[in-house]
Amino acid sequence: MKTAEIAQRYLDYFEKNDHTIVPSASLVSDDPSILFTIAGMVPFIPYLTGVVPAPYPRAADLQKCIRTNDIEEVGKTARHGTFFQMLGNWSFGDYFKEGAISYAWELLTSSESDGGLGFAERDLWVTVYEDDDEAAALWQRIAGLPAERIQRMGRADNFWTTGQPGPAGPCSEIYFDRGPAYGADGGPAVDDNRFLEIWNLVFMQNSIDNVRSKTEFDIVGELPNKNIDTGMGLERVAFLKQGVENMYETDQVRPVLDRASELSGRRYGADHEDDVRFRIIADHVRSSLMLLSDGVTPSNEGRGYILRRLMRRSVRAMRLLGVEEATFPALFAASRDAMKESYPVVETDWERLSAYAFAEEETFLRTLSAGSTILDTAVEKTKASGGATLAGDEAFLLHDTYGFPIDLTLEIAQEAGLGVDRAAFDALMQEQRQRAKADARSRKRAIADVSVYREFRALGETTFTGYTDLETETRVLGVLVDGQATGRAAEGQIAEVILAETALYAESGGQVADRGTIVGPGYELEVLDVQRPVAGLVSHTVEVTRGEVGVDQPATTIVDAANRRAAQQAHSATHLVHAALRDTLGKGATQAGSLNRAGYLRFDFTWGQALSPATRSEIEEIANNAVRDNLEVTTRVLSLEEAKSAGAVALFGEKYGDTVRMVDIGGPWSRELCGGTHVARSAEVGLISLVGESSVGASNRRVEALVGLDAFRELAAERALVAELTSALKTPKEQLPARIAELTASLKAAEKKIAAFEARALAERVPALAQAAERIGAVNLVAQSIGSVGSADDLRSLAASVRERLGAEPAVVVLTGESGDRVLAIVATNEAARAEGAKAGTLVKTVLERLGGRGGGRDDMAQGAGTDAASVPAALDAVRAALRSA
Repeated sequence: MKTAEIAQRYLDYFEKNDHTIVPSASLVSDDPSILFTIAGMVPFIPYLTGVVPAPYPRAADLQKCIRTNDIEEVGKTARHGTFFQMLGNWSFGDYFKEGAISYAWELLTSSESDGGLGFAERDLWVTVYEDDDEAAALWQRIAGLPAERIQRMGRADNFWTTGQPGPAGPCSEIYFDRGPAYGADGGPAVDDNRFLEIWNLVFMQNSIDNVRSKTEFDIVGELPNKNIDTGMGLERVAFLKQGVENMYETDQVRPVLDRASELSGRRYGADHEDDVRFRIIADHVRSSLMLLSDGVTPSNEGRGYILRRLMRRSVRAMRLLGVEEATFPALFAASRDAMKESYPVVETDWERLSAYAFAEEETFLRTLSAGSTILDTAVEKTKASGGATLAGDEAFLLHDTYGFPIDLTLEIAQEAGLGVDRAAFDALMQEQRQRAKADARSRKRAIADVSVYREFRALGETTFTGYTDLETETRVLGVLVDGQATGRAAEGQIAEVILAETALYAESGGQVADRGTIVGPGYELEVLDVQRPVAGLVSHTVEVTRGEVGVDQPATTIVDAANRRAAQQAHSATHLVHAALRDTLGKGATQAGSLNRAGYLRFDFTWGQALSPATRSEIEEIANNAVRDNLEVTTRVLSLEEAKSAGAVALFGEKYGDTVRMVDIGGPWSRELCGGTHVARSAEVGLISLVGESSVGASNRRVEALVGLDAFRELAAERALVAELTSALKTPKEQLPARIAELTASLKAAEKKIAAFEARALAERVPALAQAAERIGAVNLVAQSIGSVGSADDLRSLAASVRERLGAEPAVVVLTGESGDRVLAIVATNEAARAEGAKAGTLVKTVLERLGGRGGGRDDMAQGAGTDAASVPAALDAVRAALRSA
């Protein structure tokens, strides 16, 4: 049964059962906290949590997903794949456990001729949550499963949560028995390789709070509307129905693997290492194709970096199979043909998708050719010298100069039995980022001799077209790397590019440089900075994100329009705030510096004292009144003397030539010399919100403001916060300060009472802990984990009390407790135990070695903390062993 047919049978079945069939959401997640759609439930989270009312009572879908956390495991197991498809059926306050179980069982076990999936009932097992008697009973009644094929599991396996307070619930998982050739009998609890999970039914019925870990939380009630969330792994069902060993051998993946086998001349199944490489190629090519189809393109950041890494791992795997020429035309075409039945877009948009894929491979093959030789030499040199670690500067040289990815350096070094000094590499990368992407002034390259620019400046001034155009066609005049004219720069390199014309604004007058790109035939450059290293010449600091750029190539500068528009708003707002300051404080408030970028402005001025709240409000109101009045913004180019005669205010730190550009907002009210970009009328600035006023040195003050949508969002957030507080505290907003002060006082009093209560509760545990003492040699030992504890002081007090309770006989008390994400440990000994050689300072180190922490203390009392809570039993056993051998 083909994969597409399995999916269609699923959707047809649920459509017959009154489910709305929902199209797959994009692989690019709407959730800003994650790059991709990583699970079938992601698009439905707003409905499951009740944040958004569900538009249908029941639904079913086939959702595309991408996970790359275990990318290194791809190809090594039957389970790990980056792209996968999840079938799901959903109920939002409609049917519940009985319906979900009935639907799943009927679809799985109905014959293929009746539209089902045709699984034999004897091969299916289920697990339920340990306390879910209802689900266990339903499985027996609906499916007729014997009790021994219904296994109960704990929270770690069969209870679903988001990891946050809110909706949660028990799960029931359906497993397929692959037979004795795959492992031991006894169900999923015994061997989850033989017994393969194919479908998970989540019964979202509970509300949880006080979430401490995946398994530690409080179930505080039941949800008023119970939901069903299920997920059936399409690839897993496919390889079971197709009678193959793993997902890589299914009909949607195997064609790529077979094509790679043909190209390499090596047979799949003949060699384990080659098989892993074949599976990597098959998985990564398909994943790359699907990411491209959802609009992701290769780059060095975010989603684009993940795509680039998948594609480059594929190229690398083909090279390890002996193929050094381009293979993507064949491999991607094979994946297209395998996937087009389910996703027609991979065929209809083939021209675009293949162009990106083929160009990426071509570029990377050039990178590999140069980088591999250098890396192989470095590896041989390291091994010859007896070293076990490749130097970090070698790895950085490969990355920075040749664009060789650190991921491949790590893999190749590992294959050669070497590590890589990743700390040194990361430190060098951080230095580079600081040079390339920090504040504009700090990221300018320090070049003492500007003569390198002479030949380019001799060609004439760089023409700035950005006042009227956001795109400009031009040509490359020069390329510099590390301050030297090289004539070209390759992918991954940071370079300076000199152009004849540019629409990209170079930082000046307080306005930061434009964001944008420079593109040309076969290359793309990300603009990191734009500066004027010498008068009349513009230099673009770029990262080559694709291809190779060289002198005399055509180029098009493309300004990030949204960022430019927001920067213009901020720059014009700076002029308005300056004029408002002068209106309010007088002409003595002269400019001492400014910075404006998208959504934000900072303005420094000479003034000897802090501004009162009333003065700040007045300045803000004057500036916003100017916005309301929709004043015309005009620019004129005239002589410096004419501009000064007209009353223009010169900007701090700027040098002016014989002719200047004068910007008026509302005529003479705001008249400044300025080379920056501006809005056409003041109303385009939008809202101006002063958010800060501070000292920046003797007789200098600074105001900061948010502008436009950023200002609106900030005020809207404050309004929402006030509304939330007034609602929660049932207090008018005018009375909020007094009410919050009252609550703060009450909270402090309550915290004291709680601390006293916890101390009493701990004290009440002393008799039971002392009663649990065990005899080890000559010593009475209390070694216990007491669970959650407020602080180390509480644990230490408890240990001292238990030690005293044990009397004069040799006694050792070892207690652990969890506080936040730390595991606290205390060891206390009495005088008689110390006489027997049991010393607290030594024993606490024994404990903390197992807990992944450090500590120490005196012979009678010692303490410390670790992070590995799972190792507490082993740590306590280590103390017992130490006392036995004493």
